Amino acid sequence: MPASASADAVEPEVLEAAVPRVEKANRPKRQPRYHVVLWNDEDHSYAYVIAMLQKLFGHPSGAGLKLAKEVDTRGRVVVLTTTKEHAELKRDQIHAFGADRLIARSKGSMSATIEPEPA
Repeated sequence: MPASASADAVEPEVLEAAVPRVEKANRPKRQPRYHVVLWNDEDHSYAYVIAMLQKLFGHPSGAGLKLAKEVDTRGRVVVLTTTKEHAELKRDQIHAFGADRLIARSKGSMSATIEPEPA
């Protein structure tokens, strides 16, 4: 370094060389994503679906109502897209949520499956 240059000055080439660059080939691959699909039935009320989505997924009541309407009209709705292990956990939590106390014929939880997110 020339005598006239400040001791604090660092040449740009030195800074760039000090920061390692991550090559695309060295980046970890993203885990495949899976949808948690809730299936419609006639044994659960909108109130049940909304409460379940709030408790298990943290969906606000407005989003829960929208998803409840979609499962009712289309027969199925994707409630979450995540990693396979997390999707399996959420599917199992839906299956363990229990019967709808507002409907006498409701004997158990709603049905849910997981499926790979299309590429």
